[in-house]
Amino acid sequence: MNENTFSQQKISCIVNPQAANKKWQRRKRLKGYLQKSLACQIIDFQGSKEETIEIARKQSLTQKIIVAVGGDGTVADVIQGIIDARREKDITLGIVPFGSGNAFRKSLGIPKNIKKAIKLLKEGEPREIDLIDIEGTVTGIASVGATAKVTQEKLQHNIQGFLGHILASRIMPSLPKTEQQIELFDGITDDGEHFDKKVLNISLYECVVGKTTYFGYSWKVAPRAKIDDGFLDVTLYETSGLKYLLFFPLIYFGLYQKTQKHFKAKKMIIRGKDLPVQYNGEFLGMKDKFEFRVLPRALKIIGARVVGA
Repeated sequence: MNENTFSQQKISCIVNPQAANKKWQRRKRLKGYLQKSLACQIIDFQGSKEETIEIARKQSLTQKIIVAVGGDGTVADVIQGIIDARREKDITLGIVPFGSGNAFRKSLGIPKNIKKAIKLLKEGEPREIDLIDIEGTVTGIASVGATAKVTQEKLQHNIQGFLGHILASRIMPSLPKTEQQIELFDGITDDGEHFDKKVLNISLYECVVGKTTYFGYSWKVAPRAKIDDGFLDVTLYETSGLKYLLFFPLIYFGLYQKTQKHFKAKKMIIRGKDLPVQYNGEFLGMKDKFEFRVLPRALKIIGARVVGA
């Protein structure tokens, strides 16, 4: 996008002042730098997830560019607001990474450095990316099983951030595999075989559904995910909790995933007993059935690229 063209757009910057241990509040000059660089309306407030989504929804009705200033939670809430407003074809999303995880920006090749990220906003070209829809909730990455249980455990305590994840992970060795049925529609196997429908009755520890490559703290959780290929990226872990922890360094760098069942599909239905689901580090809930589907070319984002492509 031409810098002069960018400056002529209606821009809102939605800021999470609590991101990265209140870094926004500590760095007093950042607000002025952001205002000067982007000539945007800065919306700086301390509210709930639902309030952030509603603000993004309302801003989407009048603006052309929405910039999420924060971590993965802020980005997810802003995207949800844009989708809820049904303005995804009219709005362009920008990201200024300001959280502790920032996995979404890493998956899209957006610089971690704030000044470089703002420069990319002004000079980069918008591109369309896919998203995942989980029964009305949109995201770039999600999981069913052990990681979701760890997310639920973390959110029940006051210790957040990386330390909170580590402490909550103590429950992983005791988490069992569960019997699940997975239906995949309009997909591709790793051998390149196309299928209309595939049904798996399987005992799983974890199921990862990705569009973006990374999860929090640079965890390469979905190494084969492509942000714009039109498919869900599905990895099925049949391992035990103890083995999962033992091989976690390989899982973290996206290597162990090559040994697990893997599919591409446009829709997935997963059934089981009290299945826990998380997305972008947020606990979605527990049900006996969840439906995932890809939203192809669902959102325009500035400066995004496919990592590893």
